[in-house]
Amino acid sequence: MQLIDKSKSKSPLHPDVSSLPVRTIAGIAVADTPLVKRAYEIAREHLDPYLFNHVMRSWLFATLIAEQKGDSYDAEVLAVSALLHDIGLSEAFVGPLRFEVEGANFAQELASSFNVDTRRAQLIWDSIALNSTPSICLHKEAEAALCVLGVGLDWGGWGYERLPGQQIARIMEEFPRLAMKQRFTQAICSLCEHRPETTYDNFARDFGARYVHGYEPPSMVDSLLSSPFEE
Repeated sequence: MQLIDKSKSKSPLHPDVSSLPVRTIAGIAVADTPLVKRAYEIAREHLDPYLFNHVMRSWLFATLIAEQKGDSYDAEVLAVSALLHDIGLSEAFVGPLRFEVEGANFAQELASSFNVDTRRAQLIWDSIALNSTPSICLHKEAEAALCVLGVGLDWGGWGYERLPGQQIARIMEEFPRLAMKQRFTQAICSLCEHRPETTYDNFARDFGARYVHGYEPPSMVDSLLSSPFEE
């Protein structure tokens, strides 16, 4: 699968990383604002090590892709979105909604508490809520598209060939995968077992159908055909 960026071209909503406080991780300069620091702390505290390493790699890959593309983007929005895109999988953030939306709601509230304006906070929400739906997210603003490109590269290897091997190797050395394929599969299967109603309309459905005994998602065909309207 190849992820193709069709994001909207917009003027930057906020200075790029060169205008922000920065730190260097795995040789890559990234935003280091108070909001980004807090998002990092939350991810570090609440995500399992394999999942924390995943969000870090996703952030770094997204930043490298942004540098490669040379487009303007909001480095703070991208950082928070990448760092918290899987926070809804943490036990501390479990709720009745699909995990992407639980995480997006939390991240949006966090951004607002740091006086991020409504539009930028909404961009964070969009980037997280849609990160597992690239067919939509890639057509959103640059920050959302970059987030899903970074996540997709680390999760499914999509776009792996677009980055130099030595840069990927350095990121992997600092943030090893820690059996991510197996651990992530277990996490999503747990959702399918314990909160199946949150998995029927997203990628988790595929894991439930393959691995979870008794998982029976409703059919959208049945929803249409059983609607209460006379034809």
